[in-house]
Amino acid sequence: MRHRRSLSDAVEEVRMNARRFAWLLAVVLCVTVTAPQAAEVKVLATVAVKAVMDGLVPVFERESGHKVAIQFGTSAMLRKQIDGGEHYDVVILTPPEYADELVKQGRLAADSVARFAATHVGLAVRAGAPRPDIGSEEALKKALLAARSVGYSDPALGGTSGVHAKALIERLGIANELASKVKVGPVLAVVEMVAKGEVELGFAQLSEIASDARLQLVGPLRPPFEKSTLISLGVRSDSKEGEAARMLTQFLRSPAAAEGIKARGLEPALP
Repeated sequence: MRHRRSLSDAVEEVRMNARRFAWLLAVVLCVTVTAPQAAEVKVLATVAVKAVMDGLVPVFERESGHKVAIQFGTSAMLRKQIDGGEHYDVVILTPPEYADELVKQGRLAADSVARFAATHVGLAVRAGAPRPDIGSEEALKKALLAARSVGYSDPALGGTSGVHAKALIERLGIANELASKVKVGPVLAVVEMVAKGEVELGFAQLSEIASDARLQLVGPLRPPFEKSTLISLGVRSDSKEGEAARMLTQFLRSPAAAEGIKARGLEPALP
């Protein structure tokens, strides 16, 4: 129970303490980061870390002098891009097994690969809307059936939350009842649909919910329906910006960055 409460508390914490985290990160980086020559680091990252990267990257850029160019996508989309020869210096993706596979292929430096964070799937409603009880299987089933509309990312696009939501609804045995009420879209479009009132109850990553003040968290999914996914990062083995790329990944896994990561709904994996 303590673990679940801490996830919900983190969603509210980011909205109240964003400036405190930014100040802490800046102070630590001023002490620890030096940049002999500015570089641009190209990052391919899962959309689950967008809120985290939006908060941390500007601090890293300001204090290190390096620039970071990020392309976000579902892990399935990123895998296609990587396999197709897309340029990158750093990857942040799921599942960890894929990073291990890239190491075996010689495309990621083995000593750079590490766990970055864990992400969880939750349910959100528009800010100010009533929050239904989802604390048990029956309560979750009742909440979904009672909702005027339910949204999740299109499973065909490979988003973790959408794939899990579809499977969960089928597991609950209510797929037919919800068929006319389900709305799907690109990964981050679900957040917009909930925020605009187009969807009453939406499945999304906790990090996506935490970063948008127009939403409020109903709660993370509880056992046996919880969904936790590990996110790994690594540096391209032949990156021309290897020094700056490693500096970025080391910063992202630092104790200072962990504060911002937790506040945005993810669980950091510290060294």
